[in-house]
Amino acid sequence: MDDPLLNRRDWIHRFGGGMGALGLASAMQASQPTLSHFAPKAKRVIHLFMNGGPFGPDFFDPKPALTRFAGQRPDGADLRTERPTGGLLASPYAYRQHGKSGLPISELLPKLAAHADDLCVLRSCHTDNPNHGPALLLMNNGTMTERVPSMGSWLSYGLGNENENLPSFVVLCPGKPVRFSVLWTSAFLPAKHQGLYINHSNLDPSQMIPWLHHPKLAAEQQRRQLDLTQRLNAMHLRSRDPSDVALNGRIAAMETAFRMQGAATDAFDIQREPQSVRDAYGKGHFANGCLMSRRLAERGVRFIQLYYGNGQPWDTHSNHDNSTRRLAADIDQPIAALLSDLKQRGMLEETLVVWGGEFGRTPVSENGNGRDHNPHGFCMFFAGGGARGGTAYGQSDDFGFRAAQDKMHVHDVHASILHLLGLDHERLTYRYAGRDYRLTDVHGRVPKAIVG
Repeated sequence: MDDPLLNRRDWIHRFGGGMGALGLASAMQASQPTLSHFAPKAKRVIHLFMNGGPFGPDFFDPKPALTRFAGQRPDGADLRTERPTGGLLASPYAYRQHGKSGLPISELLPKLAAHADDLCVLRSCHTDNPNHGPALLLMNNGTMTERVPSMGSWLSYGLGNENENLPSFVVLCPGKPVRFSVLWTSAFLPAKHQGLYINHSNLDPSQMIPWLHHPKLAAEQQRRQLDLTQRLNAMHLRSRDPSDVALNGRIAAMETAFRMQGAATDAFDIQREPQSVRDAYGKGHFANGCLMSRRLAERGVRFIQLYYGNGQPWDTHSNHDNSTRRLAADIDQPIAALLSDLKQRGMLEETLVVWGGEFGRTPVSENGNGRDHNPHGFCMFFAGGGARGGTAYGQSDDFGFRAAQDKMHVHDVHASILHLLGLDHERLTYRYAGRDYRLTDVHGRVPKAIVG
């Protein structure tokens, strides 16, 4: 064992990678919770990501001028977009006021409208780039530059984990969003803060997380194999810098991976839920992901990110209205059920639910019946977690093209999320390559009107 010619990687390969997760172990290291900067209102985040970009006036930002000037291109409807566009395209969905707050919500979301008083709608969001890749990076990582930590990794770094048997950051997607794993990278933060990607297309946990169990070794045998691997790791560490962050992360993560075998089988198995609960959420990948998100949240996972689907399903360059009706019908019941479920369990007050895409869509038409990408103005919403419910913050212009009043840049969205979790975005930093990095770079503000 002390032979200097022993190659550590050869040992691991010879023993067959018995954990089945050695290559992914750095994604699953739990950490002890750290102190927040001030009293938090939320303990965790569920981020419902509508990859592709929804059109705000279809849902939460009524714009009657779209109908009045349909087909025309008046001043304010001529902003630059990625592709050639025509005149204004009306949004055909009727609005009603809901809840004690009277928050306007369109007919596309009748079940979610019952939660109007829980929603803090952000009508004046904007970003810096009209292309999916850079916009996804900015919304997830705080910059369009790759190799920086994602928002979930920053939250894991700042707050730690509440459950040592599960990762602190989980990403659910039935497929792969554009840019894929860079959107949940820990980059230069310790590897234990990396997001754990789960394709939940198959609801069988053994298929969803196939590397979790060794097909030929019992738990006792795996324990012995892990003990040997850990001794080899310890020997390797003694020959290097004892403060080696990556290697220390792997050593600790392997223990977490072993403990996760039982915890994950339970946490990801929504078939253990009563049929009445599953019926409340509805059917489909997104409904299953919402229910899975609740199960992970109640087990202490700090940041759960649920992508709507593979690729860019909200990218409606053509046939926008029909596609939007289908997409809205697919999210309405699951999100409403998630909010109801969290509230019934006393979890909504400490769980911040965030909804939105990487940007919005244009009020002017593309291909006659589609909408192009729009970074100038779009909608998001917060629910629970201390956000001020029954509120519409900010305003867009008459057509929903540009954020016009109380603008919310992506940096402001991130700063507000961190604030609700008790973290000062200017103080949550990590020293790397001679400078202090943070999620919001050198930007970001927290509007008092939305944080309760």
